[in-house]
Amino acid sequence: MAARLRSRLDQVRQAFRTFATSKIALLGLFFIVVLSLVGILAPIIAPYDPTKLVDTPLLPPSKQYVFGTDQLGRDVFSRIVYGARVSLIAGVGAQLVSLAIGVPLGLMAGFYGGRVDHVVMRIVDVFMSFPYILLALLLASVLGPGLRNVILALGITGWTTMCRISRVQALSLREGTFVESCRCIGASDVRIIAYHILPNSLSPIMVVATLGIASAITGEAALSFLGMGIKPPEPSWGVILSEAKGYLFRSASLPIFPGVAIMLAVLGFNLVGDGLRDALDPRLRRRALG
Repeated sequence: MAARLRSRLDQVRQAFRTFATSKIALLGLFFIVVLSLVGILAPIIAPYDPTKLVDTPLLPPSKQYVFGTDQLGRDVFSRIVYGARVSLIAGVGAQLVSLAIGVPLGLMAGFYGGRVDHVVMRIVDVFMSFPYILLALLLASVLGPGLRNVILALGITGWTTMCRISRVQALSLREGTFVESCRCIGASDVRIIAYHILPNSLSPIMVVATLGIASAITGEAALSFLGMGIKPPEPSWGVILSEAKGYLFRSASLPIFPGVAIMLAVLGFNLVGDGLRDALDPRLRRRALG
């Protein structure tokens, strides 16, 4: 047990060193940290209430209003800052829902195989036969607007990738000698899955979850842009973009700021996901260190 623990710690340290040597991954981590701090400290950073009118509509960026004002006279910078909190909560929350649904189903399908695997994968095929955003739109229209319902809609539609990854890991691990050893000492299937299959499947699950947060942030912005997500006047990057589309010729800068914010947030999680993949995959790690 002690030797196994030391081996795991060595692997973690090696993965951390590989991640820390990747400038691209660290850049993505920087974006994520900044996004998180902006969301957490929004009441301190934002100079104005994001839902209150502060001045004349469609003012250009200035020293007083860094990003200008929107079509109603609200401070765009304050709305962008508070929108970071919405995007982060939506992205992480939706991915947690996807993990809660996809990982148990995928592990059971891969571990038991046979009829269980057939049923689970047919359900996955049904969900994947619908375009992701259309299915999210359908669920959002049924559940209604609001952050909680957006999280549920995105999580319920995004669990299939997590399920397939977990299934593949369970299929490859269930034939291992450690599984046979656990069965010989009388360990239950639940214990084998929870204490042996799942821990050895965490590396690809972590990578897919990180990339999934980026997809969920884009999904929340899309739903809010189409009027099925966060409802005005609550600040959301998708809402700001939606409101700005009718004023492109009067204030060309209005849609730029939420668009750049979405791009940087998604880029950050994608870069960190790629960095985690390189750090946690032994073959890629050896190539990076070599």
